[in-house]
Amino acid sequence: MLSGDDAVWHLMRVAGGLDSLVVGEGQILSQVRQCHLHSIEEDGCGGKVLSRLLNGAVAAGKRVRSETAISKGSVSISSAAVELSEMKCADDLSLPFSEARLAAIGAGKMTRLLITHLASRGLERITIVNRSMARPQELAEQFPDVDIEIKLTDDLYDVIGRSDIVYTATSCEDYIVTEALLEENGLAGGRPLMLVDISVPRNVGEDCKKVPSVSAYNVDDLKAVVARNTAMRQKEMIEAEALLQEEAAAFVGWRESLAAVPAINRLREKAETHRQAELKKCTRKLSQNENFSEKELEAVERLSRGIVNKLLHGPMSHLRRSDSVDGRQAAVRELSDMFQLGEDETARNGRGRRKR
Repeated sequence: MLSGDDAVWHLMRVAGGLDSLVVGEGQILSQVRQCHLHSIEEDGCGGKVLSRLLNGAVAAGKRVRSETAISKGSVSISSAAVELSEMKCADDLSLPFSEARLAAIGAGKMTRLLITHLASRGLERITIVNRSMARPQELAEQFPDVDIEIKLTDDLYDVIGRSDIVYTATSCEDYIVTEALLEENGLAGGRPLMLVDISVPRNVGEDCKKVPSVSAYNVDDLKAVVARNTAMRQKEMIEAEALLQEEAAAFVGWRESLAAVPAINRLREKAETHRQAELKKCTRKLSQNENFSEKELEAVERLSRGIVNKLLHGPMSHLRRSDSVDGRQAAVRELSDMFQLGEDETARNGRGRRKR
């Protein structure tokens, strides 16, 4: 169980994505944000300090992702497939990725993740080939902003023939695309075609790389992309930690500043007690003078309050300005000794015990 500054630092690292299995992933930041929103609800369990900590952690997580490259680059097979095809599109197909006609073979989890990443890059249309209609229709419902054309397996090579990039993600244990099948369907040596196989076991035969005008990539190529991006994120951790330490120090400084609040309150109470006592003496004498009106007595009241506030402004500002924890604690002790605040607290506690 972590507590104190250790708990603060742990939460900052979690929100920054440094403790995630996939460094820099954003899902954990969303979860921390939900915790903060719940803490400030009417029936939430977060007090002033916890709510401030969660809000600071969310801000720190956003800062780390915007000021470093810790969340940049694909670190999953599906996102790497999109990144690789986008990167190779101009060289392999001689056209921009945004203009490429896309198709996905299979309609399982990998295809759903694939479409998610494609949609984040502005995907508008894709053809899905599957053995049945049910799963592709579910995907069409999940992605209403994407025009999904559904085809059955019988139309596989017709779809490949009119696509520029084909992603394969089926559970089939045999190759569904091979050199022989491409030649048989008149797709060998024609216009450029990119095959991106994200299946395990593989759906695209190794011999497809021999086919003229066909560029074929498999999970091994995608793993290389993932490894490169993961290494890049690991390097960003050093800079991210420095930013998180700044945010953690800012929160700890704010939390420690709360220690000055009781001293400030005691100082205000003592000053107000003396002000009212002296004002009472003064108004008793002034009220005996028939020439003094109620408005003039109110002016004296305002005058006394203004003098006290101006005198207290300097000491209270000094308490709030102290940057270090040690400096703030020393300022509290100095102020308590100077105005004998500790004696007042002891006297109040003594009176409370006598009453009981």
